[in-house]
Amino acid sequence: MRAAVVSNGSLVVRNDYPTPQPTGDEALIRVRLAGVCATDIELFRGYKGGFQGVLGHEFVGEVVRSPADPSWEGRRVVGEINVGCGRCTLCRRGLAKHCRQRTSLGIIGRDGVFADYTLLPLQNLHPVPDSLPDEVAVFTEPLAAAYELLEQASIGPGQQVIVVGDGRLGLLCAFVLAQTGCDLTVVGRNPEKLALLASTPARTVLAAPDRLERLADEPADIVVDATGAREGFFTALRLVRPLGVLMLKSTFADRLQEFDLSCLVVDEVTIIGSRCGPFQPALAALSEGRIDPRPLIHAEYALEDAAQAIARAGEKGVLKVFIRI
Repeated sequence: MRAAVVSNGSLVVRNDYPTPQPTGDEALIRVRLAGVCATDIELFRGYKGGFQGVLGHEFVGEVVRSPADPSWEGRRVVGEINVGCGRCTLCRRGLAKHCRQRTSLGIIGRDGVFADYTLLPLQNLHPVPDSLPDEVAVFTEPLAAAYELLEQASIGPGQQVIVVGDGRLGLLCAFVLAQTGCDLTVVGRNPEKLALLASTPARTVLAAPDRLERLADEPADIVVDATGAREGFFTALRLVRPLGVLMLKSTFADRLQEFDLSCLVVDEVTIIGSRCGPFQPALAALSEGRIDPRPLIHAEYALEDAAQAIARAGEKGVLKVFIRI
């Protein structure tokens, strides 16, 4: 099959990559459309020691083989990306996405979706309603990550919430949080991106020093860092009140060096790491039209141009880039 393969820091689209074969409860999925994520970019840059194999984890596809349950064959699906061992204490407690032996689609030990075919267990799959086009369904995985915020913290009317970051994930987080009735502010650097929130009740603020200073004078109950950059963490920390909650959505290759943890102790700030989330509310929001992510789409590339797609997705001002398989 064709596959965009990362090896030793370079990406090559091969035409002779072995087509995976399903075993056990796995399904063979023909990938229709894949999205480029900030995590893909950071993995390519060396995050987690560098990735070897087929990148990509946001997708919509069609099941072509399902030996364990042929009724799945022909169904259009999206898929949760983490696969636990099923035997350890964490898996038995329903925490498979934190399994120490887990694989993760296009991230840890499992080839991803920038290819003709991919494999996932049936339990990871979610059927896509016929009414939902591919270019909307492919947002399910990143939108689920935004819905994880609501799984981890009680957010609603009367609470002051700030999202730092106006990129792909930051905007999706804002769309989700805007539905809770909270007092929402979104901080970003790009007026055109912030303008995409005009249909929501969120206030938008450009990240100029004077405006950040005014925000810091009235710190928020909850601050979400979705910048994907180390500077975003420090901005978010300035904006959260004592006894507040800082929710981290960023993954990046850089390290926080010489960070003084005492400020977290003195202000009694709770830090919550947040990544993958629930697919069902994301699919429901997309199917019912409560969230329309299509204004985030910037470009689409063929699989043969995967390297250009990743480079384009990493450019400033660019939101969602697709790879059409």
